[in-house]
Parts: sequence; structure tokens; C-alpha cells
Amino acid sequence: MSLNGLFGPLNPPIKEWRNQRVWLVGASSGIGAALARELARRGARIAVSARREQSLHDVLDEVGGGPDQRPDQRPFDALVLPLDVTNSGALAAARDAIVAAWGGVDVVIWLAALWVPMRADNFDLAAARRTIEINQIGALNLLAAVLPVLLDQGRGQLVLTASVAGWGGMPKALAYGQTKAALNHLAETLWIDLNPRGIGVAVVNPGFVDTPATATNTFTMPALISADEAALRILAGISAGEFNIHFPRRFTGVLKFLRLLPIRCWFAVIRRTTGL
Repeated sequence: MSLNGLFGPLNPPIKEWRNQRVWLVGASSGIGAALARELARRGARIAVSARREQSLHDVLDEVGGGPDQRPDQRPFDALVLPLDVTNSGALAAARDAIVAAWGGVDVVIWLAALWVPMRADNFDLAAARRTIEINQIGALNLLAAVLPVLLDQGRGQLVLTASVAGWGGMPKALAYGQTKAALNHLAETLWIDLNPRGIGVAVVNPGFVDTPATATNTFTMPALISADEAALRILAGISAGEFNIHFPRRFTGVLKFLRLLPIRCWFAVIRRTTGL
């Protein structure tokens, strides 16, 4: 293997976001909303999906001139495609709408997630099942919708948003963490299958990000960053052709190092830093 193969980008870099056709699934708040705003500013053509249609319009209004401006007068090309990710038919219909409007898609970013704090002493089977249905099965529903398009094009990028909670056990992540671990594994397997076909695959593993979901946390969140900063780091990683996009590095780098040590080191540091 050449040095470029060892150290070069694992995915095709994106030098210019203008006119890139980007589908954001889970764009009504948090990192997804921040990505939608930033991509619109960069001139990308964006399709935004989530359950709450009005929230999607509100996100676009923040970039496009306010609620008094009609959607067809926005200074960027946007499709609002509300859906429930647990409904595979709804994802397929949204894909069809994107292909009909734009002829294809260049980047698909999965951001939908449910965070339900859960520990062993308050285990809730129904909530755990719901978490898996949205975070994990929802991602598979997206794959069923977009893989035929990407394979037919022979190009494009698929980005799955996981979490450092998928790198190892963490307090209150009894249901959430396992779904994020699954997305990391899924992304690695997809890269092996799709890279030879000219399709990029990346996985995003954020640390703690200030979003409506994390606002409910009562424990210490080391190296907390804003959703806008997270969006910038994600786009920088995709632009550079990275596979594993993780941040902030001052936090995620420590976690990566800990995974190389005996498991007792992980347990000790997680307990001390979170206070749980």
C-alpha cells in the first residue's frame, strides 16, 4: 500500500459546497439545524427532514430572511420533507422527491437521534425499544432509501452521526450508547463495501454538544461546545475526506487513548469526569 493509501483521505474530499445536493435527516434542532444553516450560507442545495415541519421552516427562515419570506423566495435551494424515520416508506418518498427535483443527491447526513437518560436502576424497556427504533433502525431505513441511488450514481457520500457514547460505556447511556456503537460498526462495514464503488462513508462522533437534548443532563459535560461549532467541524471533516470525524479533540483524543488501556482505566476516568 502506498503512503497516500495509508495517510491520505479515506473519502473523496469536497472542495466546494456550492450547489452540492445535501440531504439532512434530523435537521429541526441541534447539530442538524446548525448544519442546515451553515450549508445554506455556503450555497448548497439542502433537503431537510424531521418530524416537525414547522421547525424545519423555522430553521430555514433564520437564513433566508425571516418568516415573512415565501419559501420559493429563499436565496438558496431548499426542500422541506417532513417525515418520521421509523417509517421506511416516508424516507423512500422523500428520496423520490429529491431525485425528482435535483436528479440525485451528493451527500446524505444522518442526524436523527433520541436521547433518553437511562441507568440500570431505572431501566425502561419501552423507552429502550423506542431509542433503538429511531437511532438504529431509522438509520437502516435511510440506507434502504438512499443506497440504490448512490450505487446507481457511482458517487456520493453517506455520513452517519454516532457519538463518543458508542466508544465505551457511559453513565445514563444504557439504551443510547449501544445504538451509537452500532452506527460506528455500520459505518465501517459500509465503507468497506462502498469505497470500491466510488462512494464515501464517514461517521461523526461528537463529544458533548450544547443542544436541546443535552440541556437536560445534570452531570458534568467536559469540553462542551456549541451546535454551530460542531457543524463547522463536521463540514471540515467531510471536506477533508475524513472517515472518523470526532471532536473536540482535547476530549475525544483522551477517550481514544483510554480505549487502548485496560478497561479499569476507562471506568475510573468516566466516573471521575462525570461525577456519576
